[in-house]
Amino acid sequence: MPKRKGPTWVPKPQDYTQVFGEQNPWHQDGKVPEVLALPVQRPLARVFWRRIQTNEPKRFQLLLGPRRVGKSTSLYQTVKNLLDAGVPAKRLWWLRLDHPLLMQVPLKTLVDFVVDSSNATTKQPAFLFLDELTYADKWDLWLKTFHDEKYPIQIAGSSSATAALRQRRTESGVGRWDEQYLAPYLFDEFLELIGHKIAVPVQATLSETIEACIEARLDLTGLADLRRRFLLTGGFPELLMAFKDSPADDARTLLQSQRILRNDAVERAIYKDIPQAFGVGDTMLLERLLYTLAGQVAGILSPQNLSQSLSGMPQPTFDRYLSYLERAFLVFVLPNYSGNEASVQKRGRKLYFVDGAVRNAALQRGIAPLNDLAEMGLLMENLVAGHLHALSQQSQVRLYHWRDGNDEVDLVYNHPEKPLALEVGSSPAHDRRGLNLFRQRYPKFDGHCYIVSPNAQAIRPSPSWCNVGSLPLDLVLLAIGAQAEKELVGRLAV
Repeated sequence: MPKRKGPTWVPKPQDYTQVFGEQNPWHQDGKVPEVLALPVQRPLARVFWRRIQTNEPKRFQLLLGPRRVGKSTSLYQTVKNLLDAGVPAKRLWWLRLDHPLLMQVPLKTLVDFVVDSSNATTKQPAFLFLDELTYADKWDLWLKTFHDEKYPIQIAGSSSATAALRQRRTESGVGRWDEQYLAPYLFDEFLELIGHKIAVPVQATLSETIEACIEARLDLTGLADLRRRFLLTGGFPELLMAFKDSPADDARTLLQSQRILRNDAVERAIYKDIPQAFGVGDTMLLERLLYTLAGQVAGILSPQNLSQSLSGMPQPTFDRYLSYLERAFLVFVLPNYSGNEASVQKRGRKLYFVDGAVRNAALQRGIAPLNDLAEMGLLMENLVAGHLHALSQQSQVRLYHWRDGNDEVDLVYNHPEKPLALEVGSSPAHDRRGLNLFRQRYPKFDGHCYIVSPNAQAIRPSPSWCNVGSLPLDLVLLAIGAQAEKELVGRLAV
């Protein structure tokens, strides 16, 4: 049969001009619309523009993280901050690379256009914001070229897609770009968002910050209900703003937020991001794996048992699919702590979700966890683990769990000078056996072991308490959040 002929749409120059105008409204009036650059800035946005402007050492910047955590908003706020600092609007360019028109254009062509249009020079470079950078073909090789050939540009890219973490980008990125991780909102950020900010006496290390918080006797009154709703809503700014404006007992808002998370954070990662990055064919099996993991949050991974429950999935496939879920910023795993680094990876790993609300959305749990003490206990542990994971991305301090037979410690923050071991429980009377055995086996943790629970008193480790202290859950969350911001600012050298 002859091929059916029909009209073919071919983009014209004015079509590209329209796209550039729509994506860069500040070229017209020198302002970023408030709907794009919201008034409340996350800690990264407050300092990111300084790192980009000074650019010492010279690096491009890639902003990575889960969907819906505010990466694009943070970059729009960076544009606004640069405008406020006096950078001319014509030197600030935004290109959303998953736009149907721009996806057809080589990245070099787009960058050459920006350099020419802004009259960029080495002393007055163009600032190029590449949203969804990884949709550009061979993006990593082009960034290498732009850097090595000293293009008069400074690039800040963003991506939720796991393609940003392909193996091939490793060599290209060394010395050419830095990766900045944007986690979901932490509890202290959420409190600031709703006008309930609590000042935390931040110190050099997390252990010292916790001790300073104990000494300061922080007022934690009224935080329990806010924390529970934060835990179920998740650290996603758009959803948290809806939470802020809803009644305290509005279950409908919570259910709606879970539907949004299931669609955007779960299904788009499974059916769009991961296949686009790695060419996964059996996305249904990948989704089933995620749901199986969601049912075992805060548990020890048993690849053999999990593979059998997934219709005999081969273990190499299990390991590969799990790595995809990690690179999609959905889950993370912690190795079992050992004094012998060579043996750490050979022992059982523990699984957590980057944000427990995504786990609830995947399983469509609704408000059921509120009435299930055991499930709520696991979610509280996941909440602390997620906060420590976000901190470790900034501090580069390794995070572990520890388990030996029936004895365990939930979270081990292995700071070289001031380490911490935390056991999260629903009650201050939680069993201390695991912590005691752990500190005896690893003496550097003596004096740095705590039980964490919602209603605990803030008590330092002492002989009268078996050298294991106790901490209120909210105090721990606030201390970790404040420490993460400090580490972020220090790492960006601003």
